[in-house]
Amino acid sequence: MDAHLVVDRGAFRLDVTVHAAPGEVLALLGPNGAGKTTALRALAGLTPLTDGHLRLDGTPLAHTPPESRPVGVVFQDYLLFPHLSALDNVAFGPRCQGVRKAEARAQAATWLDRMGLAAHAGAKPRDLSGGQAQRVALARALATRPRLLLLDEPLAALDARTRLEVRAQLRRHLAEFEAVSVLVTHDPLDAMVLADRLVVVEHGRVVQQGTPADIARRPRTDYIARLVGLNLYRGQAAGHTVRLDTGPSVTTTEELSGPVFVAFPPSAVTLFRDRPSGASARNLWRCEVAGLETHGDQIRADLTGELPLAADLTTAAAAELGLHPGAPVWATVKATQTHAYPD
Repeated sequence: MDAHLVVDRGAFRLDVTVHAAPGEVLALLGPNGAGKTTALRALAGLTPLTDGHLRLDGTPLAHTPPESRPVGVVFQDYLLFPHLSALDNVAFGPRCQGVRKAEARAQAATWLDRMGLAAHAGAKPRDLSGGQAQRVALARALATRPRLLLLDEPLAALDARTRLEVRAQLRRHLAEFEAVSVLVTHDPLDAMVLADRLVVVEHGRVVQQGTPADIARRPRTDYIARLVGLNLYRGQAAGHTVRLDTGPSVTTTEELSGPVFVAFPPSAVTLFRDRPSGASARNLWRCEVAGLETHGDQIRADLTGELPLAADLTTAAAAELGLHPGAPVWATVKATQTHAYPD
């Protein structure tokens, strides 16, 4: 797939370029309003391009109507036909392609079996669980043998337990799909688990792309840093010292020169109520607790002061320190726990 998607919608302009190889799973990740769904609708042909191009297997598709594109779509709320059984929902695609009814139903039965839903072939959508409906929708999309599979927040409607199970199943099915898959999501875990490559979109533009490991290790915007759970800053490096654009200096293990990013996880931050004496950390800042919230099995402290940052600590540690909004603290981070890289 080779796509340059330009869509003007009032004051909003989408302008993103995406490429994907056969068998690759690409995730479009970004905050609400970033343009992810607009990009997906443009790929599906549901929203016309203002400019740019879309080529799939070398064939231009920008002016091809949606029903004539070799594209399968799985929508967030599945959009299964309520009056049709699971079998006939899946058979609908092949039937639209001219396949005879008996053959279409045979193909649908094979797909349902692959999804582990053979026993539910006769069930109507209202009788299926959320996870089962999601798999029927996926089977319906795959039954047309598309060259491009689009998934719009496919796990968003599921509860946490079902989501975990269906995510694992979806990963397996996508790994077996030989054409291009594009996943649209705002959930970083879905993106990290399901995609080979991430394209992060903000305000209608691509701000970063790469493998999940690259994105997690070297975020380039505050939005991405929050997604992957890092404190992120920009500054000017001179050797092992980075003078932040807004704030103090940070000592790092990397020796760099010029504009850089500096990142470290909240778990790398150690808090003290009094200024520590003899602490081994090279980085020490006076801060104030702005807020506290439960984050998994830990407490995340939002700190302001010399350096705004997030710190993770155990419930016991938070209680021992007597943390509360407004409490003064000292925050330390060892140089070995920071990561600096070129801007």
